Amino acid sequence: MEYNRLGKTGLKVSQLSFGSWVTFSFQLGVSDATKIMKIAYERGVNFFDNAEAYASGESELIMGEAIKKLGINRDSYIVSSKVFWGGEKPTQRGLSHKHIVDACHAAMKRLQVDYLDLYFCHRPDPETPIEETVRAMHTLIMQGKICYWGTSEWSCHDIQEAYKISKELGLTPPSMEQPEYNMFNRSKLEKEYLPLFEKEKLGTTIWSPLASGLLTGKYIDSSPKDTRIHLKPYKFLKDAFESDEFIERHEKVRLLNELSNNVGIPLVNIALCWCLKNKHVSTVILGASKIEQLEQNLNSLDYLESFDIELMDKIENILNNKPV
Repeated sequence: MEYNRLGKTGLKVSQLSFGSWVTFSFQLGVSDATKIMKIAYERGVNFFDNAEAYASGESELIMGEAIKKLGINRDSYIVSSKVFWGGEKPTQRGLSHKHIVDACHAAMKRLQVDYLDLYFCHRPDPETPIEETVRAMHTLIMQGKICYWGTSEWSCHDIQEAYKISKELGLTPPSMEQPEYNMFNRSKLEKEYLPLFEKEKLGTTIWSPLASGLLTGKYIDSSPKDTRIHLKPYKFLKDAFESDEFIERHEKVRLLNELSNNVGIPLVNIALCWCLKNKHVSTVILGASKIEQLEQNLNSLDYLESFDIELMDKIENILNNKPV
């Protein structure tokens, strides 16, 4: 495992990390979550991603118990939470100073930690001034309750505004963004955020590198019943997979699978290595629900050296969707 600086911070994060969205609670309980986190940790993964919204907090409870069972030293791993969707009441949602603080305390309790390493604004909140959000995050950092704060799926404009306010008022700016990034979702990382990478050295913890499993190739000829798209809370994924918009994507996956067979690299590893080849990606968050899936995902590092310009060009010719 190699480790990258998270943007311009001094924090070193593993190239591949592990997240609990969809899997914890819906697919994995404490016992299985502990087993899969143990393998990830032993293979060098040091960042575990979570959020208050994941399974309505149950995901963080499971991760907290798993970490406790593993008995790993607090100074050897990085854990995150995200704030936005905490409940149905007005004070339990959004990025108000109150909810940011309340959600931080609740996440620390669920995860059984004294502080959060990374704390993300899970989405932008048009009803809360960005200055209020920046002040809340700065306050938590000064109190030692979080180490770094960041955003998820924010626009370049809003992140730039957060940096501007931070500099003008002497507050702590964001350190990282968590966008979706994969072969079919490229615009933020490869176009929109370029000014932020150049000027602010923004770090990224990218999610859905396998496009919710589409890039594993398991949906080429069938639709396995034990996958996340068949979970009731995630019916929107199944609907997307079966939409007209995805017809072209399915065809590209077929072509990528042919390339995979020709070069002798499994499709899942091609998709993950492709993400890792972007110099602006600090870490790729894995979301495996089975031990064998996690192990295959982690094996991607063995194929990185095979990713030369020729192979990247062949992939690009199939995708034909580079942002301009």
